[in-house]
Amino acid sequence: MRGFQVQANGMGRGVAMKAWRTIALHTVVAAGFMFLLQRYGLSATLESSLLWAIVFGGCAAGLAYSQANR
Repeated sequence: MRGFQVQANGMGRGVAMKAWRTIALHTVVAAGFMFLLQRYGLSATLESSLLWAIVFGGCAAGLAYSQANR
């Protein structure tokens, strides 16, 4: 019941926006790190680096989402 009252007052929106910002930040940082590691650290091809960046970004987004909804 308390969660409903917070939503009705509009106070829950700021928390939700902060969670989405955190999820986006984790996604971008993980994807960027993996791209740079693959491309310049391991001298992989551009296609391979982009694929790994997308995969790790998606995994980071999933983990950040599950942590934000705890």
